[in-house]
Amino acid sequence: MAASHAKHHDYHLVNPSPWPVTASISAFIMMVGAVIWMRSQAEGAGVFGITGPWVFAVGVLGVVTSAFLWWRDVIAEGQHGDHTPVVQLHFRYGMILFIASEVMFFVAWFWAYFDVALFPKSIHDLLNSTDVVGQVSRDQLLGGQWPPIPAEGTGLTVPATGAPTPGIFQHTFDPWGIPLLNTIILLTSGVTVTWAHHALLKNDRRGLVIGLLLTVILGGIFTFFQGYEYMHAAFSYAGHIYGSTFFMATGFHGVHVIIGTIFLLICLIRALRGAFTPKHHFGFEAAAWYWHFVDVVWLFLFAAIYVWGAGPHPGGAGGH
Repeated sequence: MAASHAKHHDYHLVNPSPWPVTASISAFIMMVGAVIWMRSQAEGAGVFGITGPWVFAVGVLGVVTSAFLWWRDVIAEGQHGDHTPVVQLHFRYGMILFIASEVMFFVAWFWAYFDVALFPKSIHDLLNSTDVVGQVSRDQLLGGQWPPIPAEGTGLTVPATGAPTPGIFQHTFDPWGIPLLNTIILLTSGVTVTWAHHALLKNDRRGLVIGLLLTVILGGIFTFFQGYEYMHAAFSYAGHIYGSTFFMATGFHGVHVIIGTIFLLICLIRALRGAFTPKHHFGFEAAAWYWHFVDVVWLFLFAAIYVWGAGPHPGGAGGH
């Protein structure tokens, strides 16, 4: 009788799980909280007496909890031998499709950036039509060039903080300062995570742990420098198309770096607890793929936004 229930195939039928439902509900709560939060920022009040940050925090807590418990169950399935080579292959297909969707996500931000960078005088203006942002055409807003013409006159910064006034563009970043340093940091982290992967394939536990530890540290250093860079930006997100396209592209990349760092930190903790073998380590492999994707996106950001889009006077040098 027991033999009739033995598995004679390479596939795995998952057990019933509540986590997809709880994750979906939590994501919905998080989205509703974000909308209420943004409305309260614009209108100065919540919705039905509910404040957005609290609703958003509840949603985030639910998503994080559901993810932790869901992935815990997936790890347990692998430890029980349910992740056969065929199942692992399908996991890899799923990760490839996920990264492909992330590529298209960043394509949208690059599209927005290049649309305005290549046509600072709108194509509609060239056709004697109108392209209006509020009551200002793109040509008037940017001065018909990219990067935009820096703001002239006084009162460009808030005296108390030195931060740029919303809507004011002063100058781009010098690409050969912190951006170049962060590029070196991320490329180095790509080397260390690859070192960790090759160490695992050779069953070198020490090399695996050291490589992962160095990658996590480098990810944290990158995040620190990007935060420092944002604090000293000569433009703001609000009120100006240069700031909005810059912060959306580089900011979402920064979020991906933080997520990837957490991903690798979890792999480091699991490695210290004896997880992963040379033939069974999809969790780490997925983290490494994700990290390499983050590296490649940054190279495009550095080349397109920081270097190509720096303009004649990056960092405020030589003028305005």
